[in-house]
Amino acid sequence: MQFTALTWNVFHGRDFPPDPALRTWRSRLLRIEERNETHVQVNRELLPEFCALLREAEWDVALLQECPPRFAAPLARACGAEWHRALTSRNSFGSLRALLARRNPDLMASAEGGSNLTLVRVPGRLGGIAERREATIHEGAPERRAMAFTRTASGVCIVNLHATAHEPEAAAADVLRAAQLARRWAGDAPLVFGGDFNLRPGRDPAPFARLREGFGLTGATAPGAIDHLLARGLQRVGEPFAWPPERRELPHEGRALRLSDHAPVEARFRRAEPSA
Repeated sequence: MQFTALTWNVFHGRDFPPDPALRTWRSRLLRIEERNETHVQVNRELLPEFCALLREAEWDVALLQECPPRFAAPLARACGAEWHRALTSRNSFGSLRALLARRNPDLMASAEGGSNLTLVRVPGRLGGIAERREATIHEGAPERRAMAFTRTASGVCIVNLHATAHEPEAAAADVLRAAQLARRWAGDAPLVFGGDFNLRPGRDPAPFARLREGFGLTGATAPGAIDHLLARGLQRVGEPFAWPPERRELPHEGRALRLSDHAPVEARFRRAEPSA
């Protein structure tokens, strides 16, 4: 059995044009659309655009970080998927936050609240979701971080996490804590361990060495990458790769609307069939 996994930090459902001159306070405060010759900054609700992009992409399981909690059910419906959501931080008064974020996504930004959302397509190669678990992997300052552990009906387990930003030591502790929980919960089952680690193998090699030697998790994306799909008990079909920027762009009145400040990372795996 082969399947494709995707991990993507969706930037709280916002767009992110490559030209910094378009990311203005005028747009952020007044919701005025900014344009140059190639791209646009819109500062509006982009749930339909995220639904469209993910619906058309080829994947069996998608691991999303910085996902507005209200996106979970609509994204799952659009993609023909079952979903598992682990709330992260800033989720008190969720209905009010969601209302304000719909009106001005860029002004609310991460203040809307976030989640790690795992989508498993059904019917599909992984057979839907058989078990859901969540755990806090970082409590306190700078903010709470969580992981989602999903066991699919096929037996393959998925861990989706977003580690602490801008603090490599804290991020490493988050990732290793998640790996320990994943080993306990998955047992001997095949495991995909992915998300936004906020760790670059070229700069912070020690955590990746510990993940490899202590947990059998291998397959970092690239030396400078922070989004990864590591695996254990699965054969990798080709190397993981980040999408080129154009693949997360949608047409908008003759210009491009680029979703998120992260590129999705894709990897394909093969699971050996059990012997008769």
